[in-house]
Parts: sequence; structure tokens; C-alpha cells
Amino acid sequence: MIGARPALTSRLRVIGIAIAFSAAGMLAAAPVSARGPDGIADIAEKVIDSVVNISTSQNVEAKGGGGNREAMPQLPPGSPFEEFFDDFFKNRRGGAPKDGDKSGEMQRRKTNSLGSGFIIDPAGIVVTNNHVIADADEINVIMNDGTKIKAELVGVDKKTDIAVLKFKPVKPLVAVKFGESDKLRLGEWVIAIGNPFSLGGSVTAGIVSARNRDISQGPYDSYIQTDASINRGNSGGPLFNLEGEVVGVNTLIISPTGGSIGLGFAVPSKTVSRVVDQLQQFGELRRGWLGVRIQQVTEEIAESLNIKPARGALVAGVDDKGPAKPAGIEPGDVVVKFDGKDVKDPKDLSRAVADTAVGKEVDVVVIRKGNEETRKVKLGRLEDNEKVQQAAARTKEDPPEKLVTQKALGLDLAALSKDLRTRFKIKDSVKGVVITGVDNASDAAEKRLSAGDVIVEVAQEAVTNAADIKKRVDQLKKDGKKSVLLLVANGEGELRFVALSVQ
Repeated sequence: MIGARPALTSRLRVIGIAIAFSAAGMLAAAPVSARGPDGIADIAEKVIDSVVNISTSQNVEAKGGGGNREAMPQLPPGSPFEEFFDDFFKNRRGGAPKDGDKSGEMQRRKTNSLGSGFIIDPAGIVVTNNHVIADADEINVIMNDGTKIKAELVGVDKKTDIAVLKFKPVKPLVAVKFGESDKLRLGEWVIAIGNPFSLGGSVTAGIVSARNRDISQGPYDSYIQTDASINRGNSGGPLFNLEGEVVGVNTLIISPTGGSIGLGFAVPSKTVSRVVDQLQQFGELRRGWLGVRIQQVTEEIAESLNIKPARGALVAGVDDKGPAKPAGIEPGDVVVKFDGKDVKDPKDLSRAVADTAVGKEVDVVVIRKGNEETRKVKLGRLEDNEKVQQAAARTKEDPPEKLVTQKALGLDLAALSKDLRTRFKIKDSVKGVVITGVDNASDAAEKRLSAGDVIVEVAQEAVTNAADIKKRVDQLKKDGKKSVLLLVANGEGELRFVALSVQ
């Protein structure tokens, strides 16, 4: 009875309001904003058959008999969720042990998972999420009418979490097309259709809460955020606009409970359509490559480089074999425009480069020492395995050398020597002044400088000893500068810029 009280109270309040309006002759229908646009039902009816369930299975090894087991929740008899949870927990624990099984023995068992997808071509081409079908031994597409058809994998892109499947249709299919996600407005109505908790063909509606959302899930984050209800099993399903066009692929939620709390995220159709085209054409992604390492332009770094306002992507390193090197792009350059598009931050540049065709010649506008310069770069191709780390061979250590240090900027500084290179595992190719200690109360500690880092440049000028650093810092103080820009390398030679206060 206690649980019924809130509902009863709510009902009484609604009735009371209705009576009050009726008595005054002012009873009106609920506003459109409260019930949503009238066209949702028509759109859902039009596109529902294009949305499919994705069922996968995988054979895995698991401990039998006495492995960890999760208790199945107690459900009322005849509950529609009873079969779902029964299958779910049996799969999680690998089923009941057979006679003769020994606790702890490795057994082969099959696990199943469910997700969503949608048909983009009547020939049987389906788009879904990579994480829905990852590591699957078998993939099946389940149509809205229950027809189950085995599917093949065309290709995947892990960085955007998109996968393309194909299957042989047994009857004519309904396909949907991509809309223009760039034209979405905040507050615009969108519709999600999918397979939440194995309840296929579920339709929910909400609005676009935000665009270009970066939630640190990957290098090309630019999600559409929506409050349309999205739950487990909706992954890979479409997000429609009110024209019945796919403007996003529902990919993830943020939730402390595992259910929808109004924070759902979809990969925008602008990204998805390009990925799908390449997966269909090549079976893989062929992204543009500039050959630079970049970092954020903070307010302190902007002040050191005389850039107002802070913007762009700061080049911290240039690959010797990359396209940027022969074009004359250097560490310390700030990229503010790429192929005609403004670059506000490093993510802008990463996305723009990745979306540009391999081999295309583009104009890259950089700020160097306060002046804008334009460089022409012919993009290369980004290879996922381009960065292979190899352990450097170490020679027998020489007798320890006498360590001479000098203090500046809250740092203990010393000239590089064989002993220090061995102690901090610094490659021979790294040149500069090594940090041997950091004052915990200093700005350097807050900026995460640590012993073993090497200062390569101070205020964009190379340094070879601690005296050089102290001399340049003192000069900057006299010039009234608030901060000094350091170019810092780690032991492997990877560079980054750090701005430290000189006050």
C-alpha cells in the first residue's frame, strides 16, 4: 500500500486540476511539448521494418562446476522478463555442471549477446556497433517479423565503434537513408528504435540535448547527446529525425544504474556514412595522416606564444617520415586552420585530418612566432600499427659520474651524461637538460614534470646546460613575462610543451 500512495496522490492532483479548468470552461489539451510531435507514430510505422535485432554467439573457455555464480533475481510467475533473465544468467554462469565435472576445470561454453542494427541497402547491408559483434563466432540478423538470417561481417572500425554486416534477403527489405546530422538543432525531436533488454522493436522519443559531445571514448569523439530512452540492447540501433532519416547510431549511455537516465550518445550520421562507405569499398578505414603530435593550447601557452585568444592545436612533435616534415611544419607551430576549416582545439584537427582523403593536398595555416604562415601538405595514410615500440638494448654501465645540478623553476637540472641516460632510460637521440628532481610545491610539479624528463627548448630556443635555462628564465622575468614555454621530451623522445610560471 505504501508503494501505491505516490501514484494515487499524483492522480488526485491531476483530477483536481482538470476539475478546476473544467469549472472555468478552460479545459484544454496538453501542449505539444508535453506529448511530443504528432508525426512520431507515422515515422515509426514507416521505418520499423528497417530496424533489426543483432544476435551473436561466441565459444569461450570458462571454469566449470565451482566457478563464480550470480543469483538470478526473483521474478513474479509469468513475468515477461523471466525467460530473458533465465537465459542471461545461464549464459553468464555457463549452465549447470554436468555429472563428473570437476570444479575449476576449463570448459567450452557458448555465450550470447543481443544488440540492434538497421538496413541501409535492400541488398541486405546492415549497420551496427562494433562492440555488438566483437569476437563473435556467429552473427544473426533478426527481422521485425521474427525471421532469423545468418550474417557475414563486411568490416569494422574500432575507433568509431561502427560495423557493417551483410546477409541474403529472403524477401524484399525496407532500407533507410542517412540524414544530415550537422543540421540538427538543440531541442530538435529525435526517435530511437532498437532492442533494449531483448524487447525488440521498441520506440522511444526525446530531443537533441547536445551536439559535438566529447566524452573521451576515442580520438574522434563528436557524439549527439539525447534524452530519448536508450538502454542495454539499443547499441547499434538508429536515431531518426522527424523526416525518418538516420542522423545517428546509438552507441552508449552514461548511467550509475545501467538503465537510461537521459544521457544517451549516438555517433553522428556524418561520421557513420563515411565509415560505412569505406568499409563497403575497402573492408577497412583509410584515414588521412598529417604526421604530427599535438596538444592543447592553454592560456599560459597562448600567452607565451603571443596568441590571442587561445586556440588551435600546438604541434609538439613531427614524425620524420610523415607528410608534415617536408612541408616545413615544426614543433611549436600552432595549427589554426586545416583545408579551409577553423581549428579551435586538437580534436578539431584530429577529426578534420581523419576525414580527409589520403593523398589530398591541403592548405595548413599555422602561427609561428606570432605570424600566420600557410603550408601545403599532401596527406599520407594513418596506419594503426605504425607505432611499434621496441626495447632499446642497454650496454654495461660505466662507473657513476659525479652529479652537478642547478635549481631553476622548482627543478633540479643537470647536463645529460651516460650515467643519467642509463638511470632514467633516456635514448641517445634525446638532447637537452635532464630534470633530476622536482619541488613538490612548485608549478612544475602541478604540471606533472618529473625526474627523467628532458628540457629541450626554453622559449623556443635550444638548451644544452642548466646555466642556459636559468639565464633565459631570468631574462623573461626582466621582460615582464608571466610564464616560460618549455619543450620537454620523455626518455623515448616524445615531445610536449609545458608553460611554467616565472613569477
